[in-house]
Amino acid sequence: MNRLLSTILILFFIGELHAQEQAPKPLFDDKIYHGAADPVVIWNPKKKVWWMFYTNRRASLNDTTGVAWVHGTRIGIAESKDGNSWNYVDTADIGYRPDSGYTFWAPDVIAHEGVYHMYLTYVPGIFLDWNHPRFIVHLTSTDLLHWKYESVLNLVNQKVIDASVFRLPDGSWRLWYNNERDGKSIYYADSKDLYHWLDKGKAIASRGEGPKTFAWQGKYFMVVDAWKGLEIYSSSDLLNWTKQSERILERPGTGVDDQAIGGHCDVVVNDGRAYLFYFTHPGRRKDAPAKRNSFEDKRSVIQVAELRYEGGEVKCDRDERIVVRLVAPAD
Repeated sequence: MNRLLSTILILFFIGELHAQEQAPKPLFDDKIYHGAADPVVIWNPKKKVWWMFYTNRRASLNDTTGVAWVHGTRIGIAESKDGNSWNYVDTADIGYRPDSGYTFWAPDVIAHEGVYHMYLTYVPGIFLDWNHPRFIVHLTSTDLLHWKYESVLNLVNQKVIDASVFRLPDGSWRLWYNNERDGKSIYYADSKDLYHWLDKGKAIASRGEGPKTFAWQGKYFMVVDAWKGLEIYSSSDLLNWTKQSERILERPGTGVDDQAIGGHCDVVVNDGRAYLFYFTHPGRRKDAPAKRNSFEDKRSVIQVAELRYEGGEVKCDRDERIVVRLVAPAD
């Protein structure tokens, strides 16, 4: 009897330990405004932790316009030792504020030869409608916290958002972004040095935003936020893209704050696994939507899921309980 009881207790504690190790839902909730969105994750070698940059939407702002709270945003930072548990750090010190009221959206951050590069959507004000310029600026940093302004990118027009940068096999760089004046389709630009960019035109004609390009399973993939789940494109040359038949994160999950569609994401390919960091608006679930423009309607959180490659397509079970163990990159 004592042996049986001991076995039961051991199994119970193993189960409890396993549950504690699983990535929580939600993964991260910004404690300032409760509006974390558009995440991007990068290793911080000086602090020996992973940093997540995100659009810090002002969900707690009393705003009935439905627009002002999405403006005036800063870029928040959270940190984690392994990608499984995150804590709030600060907002990024971005040295580009030419307007008294200003808005930062959707950063992409990469490291190259000891310098960090951020490509950030900038909106010159805090507005009550969507009829205003937005463009992409380039910033650099040596510590990931303080960012120096380099330039405004000369892209197709000044109604562009959501940069995503990826290194090409020949060592040059490609940047994809959303052209809002062309049906919110995906455009791209090329650079040899990350500082000078040549706009190349349309990459994907479909409507969507927040493109994220990554290499995995011997292919290139791009995830695009279609506002009804995430669409997946694949390519062998980073020029010609084929959309797969099914979207991911379209159907609601069962986890806490994960019953709404998944939005603008980052993909971290690490130690052979591909992790999808995305955001949800918990109050916008179809079966029980919150009152429009209420705090619950505006509130957003970061979630994580793992991608699987099955039958030639990318799959994602957002209800699969996973343990994230990001491995630090080699120096």
